[in-house]
Amino acid sequence: MQTASIRHLRMFLAVARTCSVTQAAELSHVSQPAVTQAMAKLATLTGHQLFNRSPQGLFVTEAGALLAHRAGRAIQRLDAAMRDMGHALRVQATWQQLNALVAVTETENFTLAAHRLGLAQPTVHRSTTMLEAAAGTLLFQRTLHGLISTRAARTLAQATRLALAELAQAESDLAALDGREVGKIVVGALPLSRSGWLPSAMLAFRKKRPHFPFEVIDGRYDELLVGLRRGEIDMMLGALRLPSPIPDISQERLFDDEVVVVARRDHPLIGGPAPDFAALSRLPWVLPRRSTPLRAVLDAAFADGQPPELIETSSVIMLREILRGSDHIGGLSRMQAEVEADTLAIVPVTLPNAMRPIGITTREDWQPTQAQRDFIALLHSTAARLT
Repeated sequence: MQTASIRHLRMFLAVARTCSVTQAAELSHVSQPAVTQAMAKLATLTGHQLFNRSPQGLFVTEAGALLAHRAGRAIQRLDAAMRDMGHALRVQATWQQLNALVAVTETENFTLAAHRLGLAQPTVHRSTTMLEAAAGTLLFQRTLHGLISTRAARTLAQATRLALAELAQAESDLAALDGREVGKIVVGALPLSRSGWLPSAMLAFRKKRPHFPFEVIDGRYDELLVGLRRGEIDMMLGALRLPSPIPDISQERLFDDEVVVVARRDHPLIGGPAPDFAALSRLPWVLPRRSTPLRAVLDAAFADGQPPELIETSSVIMLREILRGSDHIGGLSRMQAEVEADTLAIVPVTLPNAMRPIGITTREDWQPTQAQRDFIALLHSTAARLT
């Protein structure tokens, strides 16, 4: 669905709030025919009747209520970001201008931003210049080394991303009224979630909604967190961070997983008595990157300092191949180790404080669509079954 203009969404919210085209026109500082025309365009764009007419006024339909909820959240985000800027920005800003702002903020270059948007460079430059004029504040500082986004630009870009995410969810909500499936679920997958939990939940979801698209993005926690906060990722699955690294996310613990020591199946440590961890720390190790919960458990166990021979990698495939071809040992979650049971075995040693909380991370005020709620329910049931 084409994104409705900001101006039309504001008129729509005014009609939904006042139940009157006349009052909405006054609040929006436009004529009554302009409001009527805007409501007709929105109805065509969404494919739904948005209002029922009665002697008492115009009242939103079920579809209208869904759109009003999501559009209201989108406009609130924009208005909060624009609060300290010029009033003209609130009235004049368009999605094209705001998308240009987002692209320039992320690339810090007009040419790269234009390439990303498929527009001419002068068009992108003109859009951001018009935003600056309306905002009455500087959005980009020009330096010898390129563009630097001001705090105002970063704040407005973030609000734009989240506002557009809300409208994308509105499209999914409206399609569900007709029994159609629109949109997709975007999951940020940390290493443990890929080892059975996420695939199992996706397969269970496929049985209920065989055609609903998924996008799974693998990455490091800090990279996925950026995408989550920008609205590019719906949820992040894997080890939770305690305490929470930032206040605008919500973490839901579903189960705990144990950190274990692993080695190749024919390693001398396998099948023998439980080794002393101090002796293990003198062997060559493969460890995950620092700043991960798994690494924190292992580092705490190395009471006498780091192993003398150390390889750091976040790749389970890399760890498996190094361990399979050497006497190195490594650290994994028990769930990941069980998936690798054909190649790796768990060394019979217990690490102190080895349990990590595993679960779902979302934006603090995120409101999922029905499809997203159904998938989260399957994440819960799959986690309970696996553990």
